[in-house]
Amino acid sequence: MSANETLPLFHQNTAGEGQENMVPNTSMLFPFVPRLPRSDCRPLCPPVWLLAPRPRKELSSSLRLPMRTWDTSLTISQGKAQIECISDDALIHLKSYKYSSVDKSPVSKYILGPWWNFFVTLLPLWMAPNMVTLVGFFFILANVALLVVYIPDLIGPGPSWVYFSLAAGLFMYQTMDNVDGKQARRTGTSSGLGELFDHGIDSLNCTLASLFQVAAMALGTSPAGVFTALCPCVAMFFSTWETYHTHTLYLGFINGPTEGLLIACGIMITSGIWGPEIWSQPMAGILGDSLPGLAEILGETSVRDIWVPLVAVTLLGTHVPFCVVNVIDARRKQGLPVFPVFLELAPMTVFTVTIVAWLGSPYSTLMKENHLILFCCTMSFVFGRLTTKMILAHLTRQPFPYWTAMLWPLVGGAVLANLPRIGFPQLSASLEAYYLWAYFAFATVLYFRWAFVVVNAICNFLGINALTIPKEKQIANKRAHDAAKLH
Repeated sequence: MSANETLPLFHQNTAGEGQENMVPNTSMLFPFVPRLPRSDCRPLCPPVWLLAPRPRKELSSSLRLPMRTWDTSLTISQGKAQIECISDDALIHLKSYKYSSVDKSPVSKYILGPWWNFFVTLLPLWMAPNMVTLVGFFFILANVALLVVYIPDLIGPGPSWVYFSLAAGLFMYQTMDNVDGKQARRTGTSSGLGELFDHGIDSLNCTLASLFQVAAMALGTSPAGVFTALCPCVAMFFSTWETYHTHTLYLGFINGPTEGLLIACGIMITSGIWGPEIWSQPMAGILGDSLPGLAEILGETSVRDIWVPLVAVTLLGTHVPFCVVNVIDARRKQGLPVFPVFLELAPMTVFTVTIVAWLGSPYSTLMKENHLILFCCTMSFVFGRLTTKMILAHLTRQPFPYWTAMLWPLVGGAVLANLPRIGFPQLSASLEAYYLWAYFAFATVLYFRWAFVVVNAICNFLGINALTIPKEKQIANKRAHDAAKLH
């Protein structure tokens, strides 16, 4: 697409043959590759572990949770439905929505693509696409549990097999996240709910999969560890914000969701073989005599020494500016004012500033007491709702959602952690931990209730299921599959 072409509001996937169900994302992964101009391809963004929205030519939905019988517990006012983008006037747009994405990655087309095409044939025809996505997410959750048990400090070293498990879990998440759309086409159960479900889980995954990278590099609860665990949220927010305005995802010849995730898996496998301490060793020693000139330049510098600057420069110097430029370009092509879109950065600004104010406070004990995993699990729900509300507004062509109630406790935590600055006594370590646990419980309940209401509304409106394929559809699919075998 040339820089001067007008982006249609909704249009079909323009990816080449074999790319109809491409890797995750909106972007945000491997930091070592410079971002290219939009006219050439969709650039990269930071950390390799971040899984962002997955482009799919046809999006799954299939399956409705048995919610219709629980309507009394799900009743909300008309005004609330309008705010949450689930009024009939909003949901009607799901019937005409078309997903648009471009993926130019050769790895996606010639290596991973054939793998995904094979893997989807292993899935039973009764398995719903959204269930495929959910199973992929379970690989992430299972490995987070392993971190809690075997590497709770995110330093370790843990057993070698744990690092291999992290790599396998991340790879399987990527695989399942890319075959769910193919499964939707196999079963004839595509709908707008598939994108919301898929990208919503991607949002939840942002601060969870990033913990794998923290543990693999033994960053722990250090500032580098906190940065590594949480900065993917910035990248994903800007990519989702960009998509909200441009209505298209761009993935370049080398991009994070494809090559980036493979490199992330490589880092974890490397830690499993040589231990995470390898990332703290001087690169000159690792290179040995193979590249004497480069080894001399690097000196005692380790990968950990350059990790944060590398990610920060990639994020703030390439990804964010390009997202902003693309949004401005899209607004101008649509004849819309530019300045108001910057007000839409308010929720992410609050999210970022309050995290820095809370965890960066010298009076906070959360990181000293090793609560980074719990904090990231809490932020998973907070950021998940913040981003998914934006995705839902995009799907239903509704105004941008500027706020979520989940941010209020985050603001409260930042205030409590800095009370001594205004003359109040410091919060004890136990009270701060209790506050975080209460925040986690609050965010969990609020997120799942909201997700239940939204998914129920969409399923009822479209007349579909959320996690199961109707029996009659399963029978029809099996007959079609058997007939295809005969030919």
